[in-house]
Amino acid sequence: MTTNELYNEAVSLLKQLISTPSFSKEENDTAEIICAFFTKHEVPFARVGNNIYAKNKQYDVNKPSILLNSHHDTVLPNKGYTLDPFTPVEKDGKLFGLGSNDAGGCLVSLMATFLHFYNQSNTSHNVVFAASAEEEISGVNGIELVLPYLGNIDFGIVGEPTKLEMAVAERGLMVIDCLAIGKAGHAARNEGENALYKAVDDINWIRNYKFDKVSGLLGESRLSVTVIDTDNKQHNVVPAQCKFVVDVRVNELYTFEEILDALKTNLKSQFKPRTTRMKSTSISLSHPLVLAGIKLGKGYYGSPTTSDKALMPFPTLKMGPGDSARSHTADEFIYFKEIEEGIETYIKLVEQIL
Repeated sequence: MTTNELYNEAVSLLKQLISTPSFSKEENDTAEIICAFFTKHEVPFARVGNNIYAKNKQYDVNKPSILLNSHHDTVLPNKGYTLDPFTPVEKDGKLFGLGSNDAGGCLVSLMATFLHFYNQSNTSHNVVFAASAEEEISGVNGIELVLPYLGNIDFGIVGEPTKLEMAVAERGLMVIDCLAIGKAGHAARNEGENALYKAVDDINWIRNYKFDKVSGLLGESRLSVTVIDTDNKQHNVVPAQCKFVVDVRVNELYTFEEILDALKTNLKSQFKPRTTRMKSTSISLSHPLVLAGIKLGKGYYGSPTTSDKALMPFPTLKMGPGDSARSHTADEFIYFKEIEEGIETYIKLVEQIL
């Protein structure tokens, strides 16, 4: 297929995906559409939950493999939409619709790239494709579920909207539930131990604490208190418990264990991380994928957002058409030109590896 034919196939597929609701954990219908696309192009595939994967025709277990991955789930449309989020609308060189930018444009561009290389022989690497579910909620039935079926993967490209620049590092995300414990009492008689005050002391420490190691790509690691609540709803009762939540964004220079050690040393409140799965990641600037991108004139940066990249135990480059600033916004869109450029860029990038 020519690049123009691949582009037309990609746009047609994206319109189908936009027309089909695919909220996280509810991606069955878009999974069926992706399966039908591969069937149409006579590409064998397999499905694990709502994840679909395929391997190049000349797949060889003795060769290293590159993974092309993006997700087909979306967030819920916000109330600011003026257009039907499930109707693909073409206007001013743009394609509007929920999931068009995050990450439909990346997904269909990578699928077109996979088709381009599917029949090629005498390549140095296998090319494996995976469309993953539950990315928007970091769900356990997403990329982690399908990874064991993909064979040994040496490195990969994760399709997310980056303006086709290279996100070589990504912040880790950890959410921590904290509990300050006091003793209930009557406020008028100044009885008890105010758990809210204890929580405030810890929150002040969190607000002012600075981690020493600052990344050139991702800046500082940050702690932010985002939720607070007490067990008491009466104005005249000193609260015995106060809960608060800490949002932790970690650069690639710290492990979650180091962050937790700092909290353990300085907080009086009890605390427990909800998960430690979404670790910070980075790929070396000397990696062949990054060098290939530099050769194409692409810049690189550290991404403040998280993706399925955090769940992959091998080096990955986050890169794709579209703009992260449009993700999760009302009347989401992607430029048609971005999809065309996405396919061309992905192909040129992978060609340098194969």
